[in-house]
Amino acid sequence: MLASTRGSFKLSYYNEYKSYLRVIQMSFPTIKSTHSLVAKHVNKEKWDKLKNHKTKTSGFTLAKAIACAVEFDNQHCGIYAGDWDSYKDFADVFDPIIQEYHGIKADAKHTSDMDATKLKGNINPDAPVHSTRIRVGRNIDGYGLSAGITKQQRLDVENLFKSASKKFTGDLSGSYYPLTGMDEKVRQQLVDDHFLFMSGDPNLKVAGMERDWPEGRGIFHNKEKSFLVWVNEEDQFRIISMQKGGDVKGVFERLARAIKTVGDSVKANSGKEFMLDEKYGYVHTCPTNLGTGMRASVHIDLPGWTKEGVDKLKARCEELALQPRGTRGESGGQTGVTYDISNKHRLGYSEVQLVQTMIDGVNKLYAEDLELKKKHGL
Repeated sequence: MLASTRGSFKLSYYNEYKSYLRVIQMSFPTIKSTHSLVAKHVNKEKWDKLKNHKTKTSGFTLAKAIACAVEFDNQHCGIYAGDWDSYKDFADVFDPIIQEYHGIKADAKHTSDMDATKLKGNINPDAPVHSTRIRVGRNIDGYGLSAGITKQQRLDVENLFKSASKKFTGDLSGSYYPLTGMDEKVRQQLVDDHFLFMSGDPNLKVAGMERDWPEGRGIFHNKEKSFLVWVNEEDQFRIISMQKGGDVKGVFERLARAIKTVGDSVKANSGKEFMLDEKYGYVHTCPTNLGTGMRASVHIDLPGWTKEGVDKLKARCEELALQPRGTRGESGGQTGVTYDISNKHRLGYSEVQLVQTMIDGVNKLYAEDLELKKKHGL
């Protein structure tokens, strides 16, 4: 009797909680990230117009889209899309945010270009570059994006990739390792290789990207560990090309082949292609990645710039359309003299343009670093 009463109480509490959530979703929310683009572009008028709408592909809502800006006070953008529909159905919110973040006009069109033969030159072979890594995100049309994808859709995407990856040949052939039921030896090796993506990121949790963890997620890599695919992390696919040294052109060429191979294999198995929008390029769950969805980076030693000052390096990178980070990632901080230098832009430029910008910019930083070393007696 007691157990039954307790069960009824739990059910009652759960129903009340769901009702509370519905009320919260209907009321114009308090946006804690007051300086975010969400706070600037989501007003009560837009909220009242869009709050009851659910997208067709994954049943996504505006409340889910802006959850991070409501929950946290440190967001710059603060919004995620749950499917391609989100960008269309909630265009009154997404369009001005995207245009302001990427600095594009309302009538802009995106052009993609993955032709590595168009690159001019490469990183100076004398530059102290430890490694080169270029990644893109890709998502299959007809399925939800990470913030809104249903459990079944996520499993379907994983199964599509499993089938596709068996057809990879040559230097792209390898093995897929699902996170569910992963062998401990395999897990430890992926950790040691810095390949494993983990749960626990507060943003991804609140945005809904870690639902049903770790089902439907996994990692593919080739034998040389120079080609990787993360399946169902922040995007359905994160396709990565990387190797030691500064051969950016070689890394980009492999990436172009890898993207085409993954895309062709998925299409052969499902008849579906990657989401590609005329205005916003390749569609991603985070609007900051729209366009190329590409981050091309090198790890390079810059002792002269370190002595000159990290703030001055950041300012110089801004002038060169580059973005410097510590080698421990976006929020990992900076230690020593090694920096992760990447392209700043994603949308409004082709992939070839962004990689060329990175090559030219890193060569400039290296040349300037030599002068700064002399200046500081290093």
